[in-house]
Amino acid sequence: MDQKILEAAKLWLGDGYDEQTKAEVRNLIDGDPKALEDAFYKSLEFGTGGLRGIMGAGSNRMNRYTVGMATQGFANYLKKCFGQLRQIKVAITHDCRNNSDYFSRIVAEIFEANGFHVYLTKELRPTPELSYAIRYYGCQGGVMVTASHNPKIYNGYKAYWSDGAQVIAPHDVNIIAEVNKITDISQVKWHKGEGQCCEGGKDGKCCSCTNAELAEYNGLGCIEMVGEELDDVYLKDLATLHVSPESVKRHHDLGIVYTPLHGCGVKIVPRALREMGFTNVHLVEEQCVNSGDFPTVQSPNPEEPTAMKMALDLADRVGAEVVCASDPDADRCGMAVRNSEGKLVLLNGNQMNCILTYYMLKRWKDLGRLDNPEKFPYIIKTIVTSNIMSDIADHFGVKWYNVLTGFKNIAEVIYHNEGKGVYICGGEESFGFAVGEYVRDKDSPITVSLICECAAWCKDSGITLWELLQHIYKLFGERKDWLRSYTFPGIEGKRKIDSLVERFRQNPPKDIAGSPIVEFRDYLKNDYYAPEVKLAKSNVLQYIAEDGTVVSLRPSGTEPKIKFYFNLRCKEGEDVEKKAAAIDRQFAIE
Repeated sequence: MDQKILEAAKLWLGDGYDEQTKAEVRNLIDGDPKALEDAFYKSLEFGTGGLRGIMGAGSNRMNRYTVGMATQGFANYLKKCFGQLRQIKVAITHDCRNNSDYFSRIVAEIFEANGFHVYLTKELRPTPELSYAIRYYGCQGGVMVTASHNPKIYNGYKAYWSDGAQVIAPHDVNIIAEVNKITDISQVKWHKGEGQCCEGGKDGKCCSCTNAELAEYNGLGCIEMVGEELDDVYLKDLATLHVSPESVKRHHDLGIVYTPLHGCGVKIVPRALREMGFTNVHLVEEQCVNSGDFPTVQSPNPEEPTAMKMALDLADRVGAEVVCASDPDADRCGMAVRNSEGKLVLLNGNQMNCILTYYMLKRWKDLGRLDNPEKFPYIIKTIVTSNIMSDIADHFGVKWYNVLTGFKNIAEVIYHNEGKGVYICGGEESFGFAVGEYVRDKDSPITVSLICECAAWCKDSGITLWELLQHIYKLFGERKDWLRSYTFPGIEGKRKIDSLVERFRQNPPKDIAGSPIVEFRDYLKNDYYAPEVKLAKSNVLQYIAEDGTVVSLRPSGTEPKIKFYFNLRCKEGEDVEKKAAAIDRQFAIE
């Protein structure tokens, strides 16, 4: 046993730690050296997106102490940036995961103890609603307690800024620096409980007992609970983004199946569809039960075909035409439609983005919205997302931006274009899409709503969503887009991932399935420019072939994975599957 790791663990047996935590640490010390090493070999890193890790005792785990230290660091940075305000405001919510409500309360209480006004949702709510709440309540920051689609042993913590987007430079690295200064739990301003003074409490009363107006006047912290009143305004604003309400009226009985995969989408998505006017919506009832154990799926990830099985089975039983699913925090969305033979087929993220981008731009053109002389319309995609989105934008004469992976980079462009342009839509291949400027993150409620609206619009022309996709391919060339992920957990896994990236960096391929490489981009070493966007350095490699095929490689920022993104562009008459298989073999990892 590494003595440094053992000493780090023994510190968690001292004063300030609860008995349950101490007992868990003793068990690790006495009986599981490997687990002890993984729990204490480092501190859980507060990265550019926040925290994410396995739950349990230890410095490298998600628990009340690591969450508390991260929150104190975040609070300290917010004070530095917004200390001139009478009171700093933050919004907080959480998903369905085990301990998410517990962690969100800890986060709220620490912000309160630091004198902040906290808007805390009474129950779990989706990530996009948290993004909306930050701007609606005029907050300076926010926290979403979630580990997105990770396995059930994980939890996490997404940090948001005043624009409703996840934090970006320079705030991301500055927050990390502040969090790293919190080296001991004694530095955390813990909430002291009912009837006790928090930060500057008055008359011995806990700050949460004072009303919001009094707390602001006296500079005290306050936790304000919010519920359906937030849902009401969120859905009211999203309703303004619809572009074919008459089609929905004509085809209100469109067969729809939706599953929240045990997550918080159940709080919003069914209501959004009802309020649009859809009357034939079927829910996968077993998966409408909120549970951090995700009892009906191996992984609550709508990218995984197995996660969609129950929804597909229900759709076949009821004859539904569209199937949609959202992940636990309801920012990402998966879907299935019926092909030309009437069989349900899953769409990947690029296909979903392709359909929705074409639909939105086509309807905006039909409605005369692309001719605004005062503000230019635009869309946004990420560098690993299919270029068919930019081809569609060019076709309609709409400006487009290409940004680094992560919806926060899409949100940054929206922020800088406020008052100058009109953001129509944007997306990334990892099943993330958003429409309009109310939400500055991926938004499954509006995505589900619009894909169903698009299906109704298609029925007006006597076609299906699948046939619309084939029409788009005829206009812009056939594509095949797919992702390969390789997981390598632990210390050795990180070394393996680093080694693989360096191998592909130092020895780039000469061709992709026979088509010569015409450009090799190393986003870590060089700055690249998309239309008017300077891309920051990022550990991404990209190979662009003569035939337009693109292969991108990047290690995940949130999981122990290395990902390969394949965007195959085919010439007329080419065997798509044969070429795709050749590319898979070329970039396979043992």
